[in-house]
Amino acid sequence: MTDKSYGVDPPARPVLRRSLGVVDGIAIAASSTAATTSIGIGLGVTAGVVGLHLPAIMLLAFLPVLGIAGAYSRLNRVEPNAGNGYVWVGRSLNPWLGFMVGWVSIVATIAFLAYTTAVTGSALIQLAGDAGIHSLGGLALDPGSTAQTTLLGLAVLLAVTLTAVTGVRTAARLQTWLLIFEYVVLLGFCGYGIVTGPHAFSLSWFDPFDIPSATALAQGLLLSVFCYWGFEAAFTVTEEVRDPRDASRAGLITLVTMVLLFLLGSVAFQRVLSEEELAGHGAEGLAYFGERLASQPLAALPLVALMFSAVASLQAGVIPTARGMFAMSRDRTLGPVWSRVSPRYGTPAAGTVLIGALAAAVAALALVIPRLADMIMATVNAVGIIVALSYALTALAAAVRFRGLLREDWRQGLRAVVAPVLSAVTLLCLGGYLCWSFYTSTDHLEISPDNGWFLLLTPLVMIASGLVAAAWAKWVRRSAYFRTGAGTDADAPRLLTTP
Repeated sequence: MTDKSYGVDPPARPVLRRSLGVVDGIAIAASSTAATTSIGIGLGVTAGVVGLHLPAIMLLAFLPVLGIAGAYSRLNRVEPNAGNGYVWVGRSLNPWLGFMVGWVSIVATIAFLAYTTAVTGSALIQLAGDAGIHSLGGLALDPGSTAQTTLLGLAVLLAVTLTAVTGVRTAARLQTWLLIFEYVVLLGFCGYGIVTGPHAFSLSWFDPFDIPSATALAQGLLLSVFCYWGFEAAFTVTEEVRDPRDASRAGLITLVTMVLLFLLGSVAFQRVLSEEELAGHGAEGLAYFGERLASQPLAALPLVALMFSAVASLQAGVIPTARGMFAMSRDRTLGPVWSRVSPRYGTPAAGTVLIGALAAAVAALALVIPRLADMIMATVNAVGIIVALSYALTALAAAVRFRGLLREDWRQGLRAVVAPVLSAVTLLCLGGYLCWSFYTSTDHLEISPDNGWFLLLTPLVMIASGLVAAAWAKWVRRSAYFRTGAGTDADAPRLLTTP
């Protein structure tokens, strides 16, 4: 029978190649979470909201994210699928909601890639400054310029996209070595900062009730959730690991590692830097931290770690997004180009290249915000709201899927149903409250990270575009997904195995 969405007889089901182990999954998830970037940039952004309460907000945000991670892990054990939340939510709640989870995860990651592209360029310009190169062809190099950092970062994005095409295992090996370097530098500098920092340690840093306002608490929590975002990248390659349980282990190990690193980093930063210094250095926060603790060339090591983290997270962002779109394409909710598997590499090569191109286009659009720090704030706020929505729907899908455990074993039921529901409600309330705060904070629209309507408009555009794409998939592509919510090969993926 001819499939009108393809124009020819339906092609054979596309499959990916199983070649990864649990360490590879950890490398991909940890690179996607990008602890060094989150510490070097995210802590300063968050400190601008919550002040000297970074340890408190990081711990508080970890609790709902842990409930989300448990939901991902349990769902992955019963239904490993590259589309993960898109398939799980579609089957357990509603296909429209499932499509939205898949769609907003894609557009949020593309926005993140655009943001990280600029961060990578900023790190390179800062390194050039440390090497004594302050101008190029008569142009003064500015690590805070969105234009300069984006143009330089685009070259790096092109390189990592081409590397991702050659296979996940190649990327994972590269990211493993980058992570080892990053963590050694982070542990060394943060440990030294905790011991020698001039600012006295205070237990009030861990007191969330001392945060200035409810709005600051909500925004700080979503910013912190954004920092944890990425652990689920391990589940997007679940069809490429030898045992799907390895994806669950990788995701949980990554998340626990992240909270420990974030606590170490937040305490170290507050021991070394004042509140004004924390909030005032933005994308250059980690470099400033290193300069306060050491002289050159050792002071450049945190900056090198930041650059490695940004490069790895660019690559790690491209990989799971291409896999998510691969899963949606084989269900015919997206076009066939996204599910074309390279016979040479066993990867969705065409989709991977297109993801890089889309991220480059969004990075170019971000040039309307001239200062890098402002662009980072606008992106992080928008993506934080979207991530909270995606996580919440996936957690609710887990609660619905395993609700029968409440009758069979109340202990299992608490972990499988109650914890995800509490996490989902927390994130939905936070996102809703923050949206209301943005809406009521101004009476006009202006392209500015300080304008509430602009901050609210970005996630609304992401969601609206998903509704349009879902309608097209349902009524034009006539995807069967919207009848069942079940993804292709959801129960028993047929994948190539390499020796």
